[in-house]
Amino acid sequence: MENVSDLGQESRPAGGVQSIERAFDLLEMLADAGGAMGLSELATASSLPLPTVHRLMRTLVNRGYVRQEASRRYTLGSRLIRLGEISSRMLGTSLRPFLAQLVRATGETANLALLDGDEVVYLAQVPSPHQMRMFTEPGRRVRTHATAVGKALLAQLPPAEARALLGTGEMPAFTPTTITDPELLMAHLEVIRQQGYAVDEGEQEIGVRCFAVAVPDAPAALAVSSSGPAGRMTDDAAARIVPALTGIAAEISKTIAAEGAA
Repeated sequence: MENVSDLGQESRPAGGVQSIERAFDLLEMLADAGGAMGLSELATASSLPLPTVHRLMRTLVNRGYVRQEASRRYTLGSRLIRLGEISSRMLGTSLRPFLAQLVRATGETANLALLDGDEVVYLAQVPSPHQMRMFTEPGRRVRTHATAVGKALLAQLPPAEARALLGTGEMPAFTPTTITDPELLMAHLEVIRQQGYAVDEGEQEIGVRCFAVAVPDAPAALAVSSSGPAGRMTDDAAARIVPALTGIAAEISKTIAAEGAA
């Protein structure tokens, strides 16, 4: 680990510590790579000297945030899982007021979801005041291909990346309307990109319809949705619900950006 004098020399005028910034840059590179990277690859990608990268990676390995494989390549460590789970839970809690605002505007259940690999995890929900309403426990995981939030998030990815995610597993049919053909879903994602929102036509649960939009410019792949019985979630309802979703997604994006800049 760097000694105190090293850290003092790397301190930036704005109060940041360069060695810490570099360590986080390396973690993000590993995450973006979607797998393992070698020391020389990290040095090339980061434009840092090989000894500096080695020192930082050794520190991260010692702390459990990075794991070194038998091949000597580095990958993200298990200690990040706990941080990610707590961070996701706190993010859902902090953004619940936006979901409550969405419920007041639409009258339907509002959800916040995060793309995690080839699954979607629900971070928060505020239920509709109607007696007949949708319930989803925070922490629940669902497949991307059968949900509005999942399709909205897939549509934000480059087509090749979305196809790669779909290729990691099967596309089971949960209802008769679930899209199970990857090529058909890829064409559907293009429609979502053009119209700016996704629809779940009872693809996860029969009788449930859902509209969703991705949160723009978020540091993580987030989406908000409004769900309810198909009888209420009509195309006429979409005309007022989708703009409300888009507005809330923009507000969430601004809030996250402001917190990141603080």
